[in-house]
Amino acid sequence: METVAIFDSPGKGRGLKATKEFWAGDVIFSEPSLAAVVFDSLTEHICHSCFRRQGKLQRCGQCKFAHYCDRTCQRAGWAEHKQECSAIKAYGKVPNENIRLVARIMWRLDKEGSVVSDMQLTTLDELEDHIADMQEDELKEFKVDIHNFLDYWPRNSKQHTVDVISHIFGVINCNGFTVSDQRGLQAVGVGLFPNLCLVNHDCWPNCTVILNHGNQSDVNTMFHSQRRIELRALGKITEGEELTVAYVDYLNLSEERRRLLKTQYYFDCTCEHCKNHIKDDLKMAGREEDGVKPSEEQVKEATDYCFEMLEKTEKARLNGDYHELVKICRQCIEKTEPILADTHIYLLRMWSTLSEVQAYLQYFDDAAEYARKMVEGYMKLYNPNNAALGMAAMRAGVTHWQAGKIEVGHGMICKAYAILMVTHGPTHPITKDLEAMRMQTEMELRMFKQNEYVYHSMREAALKNKPMTMIKPFQLVIHFHAS
Repeated sequence: METVAIFDSPGKGRGLKATKEFWAGDVIFSEPSLAAVVFDSLTEHICHSCFRRQGKLQRCGQCKFAHYCDRTCQRAGWAEHKQECSAIKAYGKVPNENIRLVARIMWRLDKEGSVVSDMQLTTLDELEDHIADMQEDELKEFKVDIHNFLDYWPRNSKQHTVDVISHIFGVINCNGFTVSDQRGLQAVGVGLFPNLCLVNHDCWPNCTVILNHGNQSDVNTMFHSQRRIELRALGKITEGEELTVAYVDYLNLSEERRRLLKTQYYFDCTCEHCKNHIKDDLKMAGREEDGVKPSEEQVKEATDYCFEMLEKTEKARLNGDYHELVKICRQCIEKTEPILADTHIYLLRMWSTLSEVQAYLQYFDDAAEYARKMVEGYMKLYNPNNAALGMAAMRAGVTHWQAGKIEVGHGMICKAYAILMVTHGPTHPITKDLEAMRMQTEMELRMFKQNEYVYHSMREAALKNKPMTMIKPFQLVIHFHAS
């Protein structure tokens, strides 16, 4: 690992610093997981080897629990599943994801030792477990997991003390990294990546982490590549500079970010953005029009109302009542949009929710309008190369395309593509999808500018899947959709 070095970061403990200069989009290091498991709620829908979502999965014939794309994935995942398989059969039921992950980690460490590769910078023994910092209710759940683990752990496996087991549970509790599906659109599991555990937090970081699923589909396993995280530079990083990532979303007030970090990761954030409350004023601002601002009381009243309505939207979403959800959003936006700034985080969440639901209900004009407002607000708050901004721009671009607003749609897709080239890189499936969209919308935009009437006629026919005589020199191919 020649690109990074461990050092004592002031006020943070151990951290990683760059040993050379990096530029936006550079991969600083990649690291395969020590172990990873699929979430309990998705065990029948996600391949336990490659973590891809598939319509139809094959079940392990022995334990009836693990699911795989095919025989190739099953063979690739056998080393990790072998002991788990017999343990589940002997236990008679499937333990939760934390227990399954700890067991996979311990089986691997028992087999290969505390350092499993030449690239590993730290052992698990050297990582913090923060058990002493846990709250009483958290500690209660923690002890239940340890008790159930001891029942699950096979008698013929190497036995460990409760202190050793507790330490690994503590490590995954504050260092487990969410594993996404192949498109990077949904969290589907959790894994442990020891080197990544050394990268400290900053609310305005210089790096981002993405998951690269590698290739496990080739019949010849010699050509397989491992599932791994990539630490990627968001901008220029100088030699000797500390490498940081964001543990929580920047689209929270500094006080809320600090609360989340303290609760989940047991430290007090002292970054510049938290200390100086940078952009907090924008995130709670009133709308200024022609030099006129609403009163503080009006802004507070609109903010409180918006917050209440956001809670109602969550209930409607959980109940699957999308028409009620639209009604709540519209009511809230109508009342608060004239008062709150376009950077107000509650209004942004409301726009995001309404855009998503309207796109789902296929009211694309409405969805496009709110998606555009959302992205314009995000651009004033997020780092220009933030992955969440890139994903929002992609969603807005697709929604505008669906609404037939090709010029704005193409512009949004180009913006998203530029950001994701930095955060995800050119080979990531979602970047490849965006490249296809960018070429598609570019072709359509040229057609639109040459003959608007022909463009709309052909587009309408293509969307309705109706055959239409092509008029040269135009050609229309519509093949992507919003996911």
